[in-house]
Amino acid sequence: MAYEQFEIVIPDPELDDMRLRLGRTRWAEDLGNGDWRYGVERGWLEDMVRYWREDYDWRATERKINQLGNFRTIIDGVPLHFVHVRGKGPNPMPLLLLHGWPWTFMDFYALVGPLSDPAAHGANPADSFDLIIPSLPGFGFSMPLTTTGLDVPRSAELFAKLMRDTLGYSRFAVGGGDWGSVLCGQIAHAHPQNVIGLLTSSALFPALDLTAITLEDYAPDERWMLERTATTGPLSASHVAVHGNDPQTLAYALVDSPVGTAAWIWERRRAWSDCDGDLLAVHDRDFLCTLASIYYLTRSIGTSLRSYWEHFRSGMPIKPLHGRMPVIEVPCAFAVHPKEVILVPRSLAAKMTNLQRWTIMPRGGHFGLSEQPASAVNEFRIFFRTLRSAH
Repeated sequence: MAYEQFEIVIPDPELDDMRLRLGRTRWAEDLGNGDWRYGVERGWLEDMVRYWREDYDWRATERKINQLGNFRTIIDGVPLHFVHVRGKGPNPMPLLLLHGWPWTFMDFYALVGPLSDPAAHGANPADSFDLIIPSLPGFGFSMPLTTTGLDVPRSAELFAKLMRDTLGYSRFAVGGGDWGSVLCGQIAHAHPQNVIGLLTSSALFPALDLTAITLEDYAPDERWMLERTATTGPLSASHVAVHGNDPQTLAYALVDSPVGTAAWIWERRRAWSDCDGDLLAVHDRDFLCTLASIYYLTRSIGTSLRSYWEHFRSGMPIKPLHGRMPVIEVPCAFAVHPKEVILVPRSLAAKMTNLQRWTIMPRGGHFGLSEQPASAVNEFRIFFRTLRSAH
């Protein structure tokens, strides 16, 4: 399958129109919402939007992205954008990194240098990786999406083909978070002959039924997970209900309004991050503006929402391709962040995967891989160091 180099250049009229819309926003009234109880607080949002319109430099972001090396291909009729960074070391291990929602491929930006060129960051060059970081179908620059039915198994097959058939990697590692965790689990389950190992920030895998987890599944030192899980339901209820039932209805408003897009995704970043209510403590303004800009400028916010509809309609839990245990037979590692939204007990991960490493991270939430990139880099280096001989 052919692929071509891709340079990101948003036309000036598109940027001018976005700034115009940001400046002409009709602001909703926001009474008694200093604690965000009703959703995004207007004062905070107005300040962020002012920065986005007046100070944020998309062209600088473009230059940063284009320096990575971007490519596009079409697999089974689905356009895929991906970053491909060659590792600098004696034998770099291919590593596919998959993001989730509302993430973009830029959530892994801080990992690129340390993982691809460890020597330049004071580490062992033998720990280098070839990094392949796609945008999920219908997300960001993996547009335009012209087909439906892209549930987890079908999307996972696209990435397996990208690695094996398009890029020629017969053996590769997988990692990621959120939807990326689910997709990595499916790839490792369906293609154990190709996957060296898996490291994700959520222990999610085929055949896992989250509704069947019981109190007895948790070890005594995991009771904090129960306390955390008891508070996370409302953090996901609104977007799951809309995305899973009628995402297209919301899509018209979000594609039309950059402030609408930003409010929808920034609220989730705040609610699911380990930030004690101060989102700017873990992600700076430029990062958040880049996040919103990519979704808005590519008009992909609407198609990105459909990943939930497709997943929930295809059947849950994901049906495994075989009846053996463990469901994932390749070596697995999970970096469990204390403010994660979905927490799975270690006992289930040990039963259903070939669990080799289980780390309770000191800090981090649902976006822990980008909230705490140095810790993430350390986990990838340590775990895959033990599997280098299999590469």
